[in-house]
Formats: sequence, structure tokens, C-alpha cells
Amino acid sequence: MGTIWGRPADEACTGWAVIDVETSGFRPGQARIISLAALALDADGRVEQSVVSLLNPGVDPGPTHVHGLTAAMLEDQPQFADIVDDVIKVLDGRTLVAHNVAFDYSFLAAEAEIADAELPIDTVMCTVELARRLGLGIDNLRLETLAAHWGVAQQRPHDAFDDALVLTRVLGAALERARERDVWLPVRPVTRRRWPNGRVTHEELRPLKMLASRMPCPYLNPGPYVSGRPLVQGMRVALAAECTRTHEELVERILHAGLAYTDAVDVDTSLVVCNEPRPEHGKGYLARELGVPMVTDTQFMESVGAVVGGTGVEEFTEPEDVGEQFALF
Repeated sequence: MGTIWGRPADEACTGWAVIDVETSGFRPGQARIISLAALALDADGRVEQSVVSLLNPGVDPGPTHVHGLTAAMLEDQPQFADIVDDVIKVLDGRTLVAHNVAFDYSFLAAEAEIADAELPIDTVMCTVELARRLGLGIDNLRLETLAAHWGVAQQRPHDAFDDALVLTRVLGAALERARERDVWLPVRPVTRRRWPNGRVTHEELRPLKMLASRMPCPYLNPGPYVSGRPLVQGMRVALAAECTRTHEELVERILHAGLAYTDAVDVDTSLVVCNEPRPEHGKGYLARELGVPMVTDTQFMESVGAVVGGTGVEEFTEPEDVGEQFALF
């Protein structure tokens, strides 16, 4: 299986690991996890196993007025290293899910390094981004707002176990709506690597658009999009601000289809996705000035499922023997 950037909601999965952490601060490594709840769910959202524990962080517990945990309450609790094997069992083979997953993931990764452990996290999904693309018509995407929207009772906000239970129920409702609306899930890959000294470290989760803009496309750019014809793999696609769908969702589909995402608009750009017919600024305006074709995000989503195969870059690069070395021209 290749790198996963987004996934259809009705595609089979091996399960979810819903995580919530309370921390002593906001900087992983310096601040520590003081409370953790990890719930292992099967593909249908049923809880199969769990790990719930207060943790002794070895540092000041931080904003007690927020999480309600004092140093006295934590001094006799286990450390992360004491429960890491149980956490690994919950995570193994499942996609890590959290509300603002970059926060929870970064703290888990930092704690794993301190404990000299490697967590089996290959993919993550953020329920904030999932909710953003569902068209819920709510004021904000905070967990309590989503819980109220779906009638999920919240007993103790900022309690890791209660927040994880609430998120589990919110996830179930969100997945159902995603399947009904054929919305892709914002599943992301993560990278694990080892330093030469053998310690495990994790790449920080980076915004998808930044990663995508640096990814080489395996297909040659076939030129500009022609209205009425299909998209072709290798076409360079830029996204204007004037879109209804989230840029993350559009970038997922660009990458999955073999198109190239570009953060710039120039004469080599094949297409700009823009819902404003006569934009007066930004990427849409540049597209008009340069004569780059534009389509709405609805038109793009209708076309991206039937992209025509492109010409692979390797078909135009042949190795030449230069002494004992090889060069590509």
C-alpha cells in the first residue's frame, strides 16, 4: 500500500485509536502528559480495549485551573514508560484519531522518545478537519460544539477519559455523515525514523499543502486544462482562496489522482480551482491575467474521479554510461 493522503469514507479500515491527553504545558518534551485516555475502536466504532491513566510527569503540572490536576494528585501515579506497552497495544494497526491531532501526536511522540519506545503510529486523522468538510452549519469546531450538535453528553470537559468518550461518539456521527455525503476522510501518514544512536524520533506533522507543494509529480505536465475534456495526470493545479471545500480535501484528491499541487500560479500552471468567476486578487486574479483556465471546486471534484493517465517522467529519462557513473539527461 502506498502513502495514504485521504481516504474515501466507505473504504474499509482496520480500526481507530481515539486519544486525548491533558498536559502540563504546550511544548512537547518540555511540557509532559499528565493524563491520557486511549480507546481502541474497531471499524464500526465499538470499543475493544482502552488505557486510561493519570501520569506523574516529573514536572509542575501546569494550569490546574484548566485540568484540575495537582502535583499531590499525580505524585504516586505511574510514568508514561510504565504504561507504554499498553498504549502500543491500543495503537497497533489502527489510525490515531484526536481533536487537533497534531497536538496529541506530538506529545505522544515526545513521551515515547523519553521512554525510549517506538509507537506503531502510521496514520492519523484530525476530527477538526473532518468536521470542517462536513458542512454542519455550526459556529465553531470545538469538541463541545460538535458534542452539542450531535446530542452527545459531556460530563467533565478537559478530563482525558470523558473527552475521549465524547470524541468517540462524535467520530461515529461524523463518519456516518461522511459516508452519506461521499466525503473523504483526512487520513494522514506519519514518518518514523531512527537517529544513528538508535533513538527513535518522529517527523513533526506538517500542513498538507506545504508537504504537497514539495512532492515531485511522477508525471510530465501535459499543459493547460481544456474545458470539456478530462484532467490528465501531471497537470499542475493551484487553489484560490475562493473555494467552498477545504484546501486539505482538494489537495488530497489532487495527490490521489496523480496531479501536481502547486502553491504558485504561473504560465506552467494547468488549472486554478476558484469559485469566483471574476476574482480581483490572489491566485484567481493571477490566473485571469495569465490566461490559466479556472474551474469551481464542484467542477473539479466532478472531474477528479476520472483523470486520464499521464506520461511518466521515467519514460523520458534514460541512463547514460559516463565512465563508472550514471547521469540522467
